[in-house]
Amino acid sequence: MKFQRNLQDRKEKGSLRSLLSFDNPIDFWSNDYLGLARIAHPVELKGSSGSRLISGNSKVVEDVERQVAGHFESEAALIFNSGYDANLGLFSSLPQKGDTIIYDEFVHASVRDGIRLSFANSFSFRHNDVSDLKKKLEKAHRMSPIASAMAQGTIFVAVESLYSMDGDIAPLVEITDLCKEYEALLIVDEAHSGGVFGKEGRGLCQELGIADSVFIRLFTFGKAYGAHGAAVCCSDEVREFLINFARSFIYTTALPEGMYQHLLYQIEQSKEEGLRKRLQTNIAHFSDIIQSTLSSPHSPIKIIEFSDLETCKLKAQQLQDAGFAVKAILPPTVPTGSQRLRICIHAFNTKEEIDQLILLLE
Repeated sequence: MKFQRNLQDRKEKGSLRSLLSFDNPIDFWSNDYLGLARIAHPVELKGSSGSRLISGNSKVVEDVERQVAGHFESEAALIFNSGYDANLGLFSSLPQKGDTIIYDEFVHASVRDGIRLSFANSFSFRHNDVSDLKKKLEKAHRMSPIASAMAQGTIFVAVESLYSMDGDIAPLVEITDLCKEYEALLIVDEAHSGGVFGKEGRGLCQELGIADSVFIRLFTFGKAYGAHGAAVCCSDEVREFLINFARSFIYTTALPEGMYQHLLYQIEQSKEEGLRKRLQTNIAHFSDIIQSTLSSPHSPIKIIEFSDLETCKLKAQQLQDAGFAVKAILPPTVPTGSQRLRICIHAFNTKEEIDQLILLLE
């Protein structure tokens, strides 16, 4: 059968995925950048009884969404069960037939999956390449009907602010300017920059002063916030549309009410600027010694590429044997031939731990 052949092919290529866990590791692999996942859960959790549109909604949940929107300086917010659900629902429903989605070639799989379910036209541009994005925007305009302005399809541009498998930051100011020039609507996934950048962790768009120019920002709470779920920060109109048309929101059981309250608690903890200062101090210490060719100097994600797949896997195993939680990222998660170690720096890592890791890497 085909699925068996596919599995065998992965084994032969040495890129078969498997689940990995070990006790009390020195954490350099989780997305818990601020260490908030280590905080004891302060809210009593009870079960959930249904979808938001039936029995899973409450005044508490809607109040949490208003406060989340207020924190991220957005008109409105809609909370999904995960970042994957949010992107799937957003991109499969909002862009319509005749619209065009232009996306960074390295954008997250959840965005790509949402686009596959959409009736809109779609094509990619080279990763973080503003010149190529400009060409694709011009192409999209040529594809649009020209009978009247009302007949023209909407152009959406989808990017991440911080890319999780490369550790590099998108040129968001230049991308925003291009979107204004070509009247495109920019959607920025801030999954890995929320909590890490901006005043009180409001994200890279806020730090760069472009948040008001971005059509939709998406924040995932399973990274720096150490919780679960995701918020689509948008207009009231978009929120209402998603409630009515985003299938990953409509047809799923809501999070327990206590989880929504927990999100607010974690956001409050993330406002502590000392956490971001400690994180950036650790990032700077690592970056001063290990010069990554891919990652931004200010990114908590550090990428070390290997030309040989087996060497990459061996180095990951050596680090794990020494008690360091570091994961090898292999194709097809990353392009063939670009296997790498993905190292995550945290506010709670000590200088001694980072120095030991660097010594093993060198």
